[in-house]
Amino acid sequence: MKKTLKKITQFYYYIYTATILSTVVGYMFTLNSNNHIDPLSPSGIALKSIVILYLLITIPLSLAGFHRMTLKWRKIEDEFLKLKEYQKGAILRLILIGIGLIGSIIVFFVLRTDISLIYCFGIEAIALFFCKPSEGKIISDLKLEEKED
Repeated sequence: MKKTLKKITQFYYYIYTATILSTVVGYMFTLNSNNHIDPLSPSGIALKSIVILYLLITIPLSLAGFHRMTLKWRKIEDEFLKLKEYQKGAILRLILIGIGLIGSIIVFFVLRTDISLIYCFGIEAIALFFCKPSEGKIISDLKLEEKED
């Protein structure tokens, strides 16, 4: 279980690192340039709508879908297979939320002045926080018995 937790945690922090890097790169890219899209133009509205729709679809889908899958994974007898499936599902959930997080940052810098994308970023960051892996979560999600080392 320690190996599974380590891989999920590592991926979790990769997403945070990519978020910070995309923020820094977006800021540096738009610092002294006038390359941005008007938020009220059709392309600006389309970009903002895509980010908001992605957020509205993927957060409930990833959180509720992951919970439903843990109910199926609990029934697997082989603990190694159970943890492997849990790891794949947890990483997929992190990818779905991470794409929305990084996408909202990128679109914010492309549109520059749209405050609703900061809210999207905040919502995605909170959703990512709910996905933070821990040994206790794995044990409770899969109904594993704690083994004392």
